Amino acid sequence: MTAEQIHDIGRRRAWVIWLVALAVYVLAVFHRSSLGVAGIIASDRFDISATSLATFTVLQLVVYAGMQVPVGVLLDRYGSRTMLLVGLVLMTAGQLAFAFSSSFAGAVAARAVVGAGDAMVFVSVIRLVTIWFLVRQAPLVTQLTGLTGQLGAIVAAGPLAFLLHELGWTRTFALTSSVGVVLLVGVVALVKDSPYARADVVAVKLRALAQSVRTVWGNPGTRLGMWSHFSSQFSATVFALLWGYPFLVQGLGWSTRGASTLLMAMTAWAVVSGLVLARLVARLPYYRSWIVVGVVVAMVVPWTGVLLWPGVAPTWLVVVMAFATASGGPASMVGFDLARSFTPPHETGRANGLVNIGGFTASLLTMALIGVVLDLSASGGMESYTLGDFKLAMAVQYLFWTLGVVQTLRYRRRGLAHLARVHPGSVEQMRAGKPFVHPGIGTEGV
Repeated sequence: MTAEQIHDIGRRRAWVIWLVALAVYVLAVFHRSSLGVAGIIASDRFDISATSLATFTVLQLVVYAGMQVPVGVLLDRYGSRTMLLVGLVLMTAGQLAFAFSSSFAGAVAARAVVGAGDAMVFVSVIRLVTIWFLVRQAPLVTQLTGLTGQLGAIVAAGPLAFLLHELGWTRTFALTSSVGVVLLVGVVALVKDSPYARADVVAVKLRALAQSVRTVWGNPGTRLGMWSHFSSQFSATVFALLWGYPFLVQGLGWSTRGASTLLMAMTAWAVVSGLVLARLVARLPYYRSWIVVGVVVAMVVPWTGVLLWPGVAPTWLVVVMAFATASGGPASMVGFDLARSFTPPHETGRANGLVNIGGFTASLLTMALIGVVLDLSASGGMESYTLGDFKLAMAVQYLFWTLGVVQTLRYRRRGLAHLARVHPGSVEQMRAGKPFVHPGIGTEGV
C-alpha cells in the first residue's frame, strides 16, 4: 500500500527542514573541530603529553566510526527527526561536561559523548535530502550539505580561538554547548521525517544485519570506495582537528592568529576544490579512483618539501602544503560515488557507512602515532617539542598514504573486472564519460 503524500516534495517546506537539519550538521562539525585550536590549552589545563592529547580526538573518532552501521539501522527504524534530537542531546551534554571537566578522564569521556552524538547527524541529514527533494534536486542539495557543513570548521578555527582567549576554557565551551538547546527547539518544531502520511518502520534483526554487512563488504566496489576514502581524507582531518595548529605554532613558530587564519583558509579552499572535483568526477567517471590518487600525490609532494626543508619551511610552501591537504576532504567524497556504482539501492546506506569508516580509521591511527612519536622524541610535554620532533612525527602520514594508494589501485582492478562480468557494457559506458548507476537490488557476483 502506497502512503498518501501530504506535503509537496522539493518545495518551501523541504528547504526549511533541510536548513534546520543543516544547522545541526554545522554544529556537529564545529564540535568535532573544536579541539583543533584548543589543543595547546588542553595540554596545559590537564597537564598531559602528546599521546594523551591525541586520545581526545582518537576516541571521539573511534566512537564516530564504530557507530556508523548501527546508526544506519536505527535511522531506518526511528527516522531522521528522532536521531537528530538524540544527536543534539548527546553533543550538548558532552560539550557542557567538557567545559567543566577538571580531570583528563572526565574530559575524555565527555569527548566520547560528543562523538556519539556527531555520528548520528550527517546520515540523518542525507536521509532527509533523499526523502524531501526531487531526484534531480538531491545531488545538488547533497553537495551543498557537505560544503556548508564546513562552516563549522571555519567557526572552530577563528571565532573559537578568539573566545578561548577572551573568555577562557569553561565559559567558551559552555557557551558553545548552549547552541544545541536552540537547535533542539528548531528540530522539534520544524523537522518532519517524511512528506507522506506514514512511513514504514523497518525493523532489522542483528543477525540479518551482520549478514547483510558481510555481503556488502564482499563487494569490491565497497572496498574501492573505502580505500579511496582512507587515502585522501585522513591528512586533512588530522591537520584540522588536532596536530596542524600545534605544528604551525609550536613547530614552525607561526603566531596563533596566523595559524587560525590558515586553518580557516584551508576550509575555504576545500569548498573551491570540492566544486572542481565534483565537475571532474561527473565528466570522467572511469577515472574517479585515479583522481583520488592524483590528489594524494598532490598532498605528498609539498609535505615532502616542508619536512625535508632545512629549518623552517618558507610561508608559501607551508600554504601550498595546507591547501593541498585541504583538497583531501572533497576527494574523499569520491569514495561514496564509487560505492554507488557497485551497490544496489537498498544497500547504499550500509555501503556508505563502511566507506566512511575508512578515512576515520586512518585519521585516528595517524593521530595516535603522531602523539606516540612526539613523546618518544621528547618527553617534556608540548613546550619541549622542537621542529625536528614535529617533522619526524608528521612523517607517519607516509605509511597511510602508501597503504591507501596501493589498496585503491588494487581494488580498482578488481572492481572494474567485477562490473565487466556482472554488468557487460558498464565499463565502456564509463569510459565514454557516462556515469553508471547500479540497476539491481540483488547481490549478484559478490
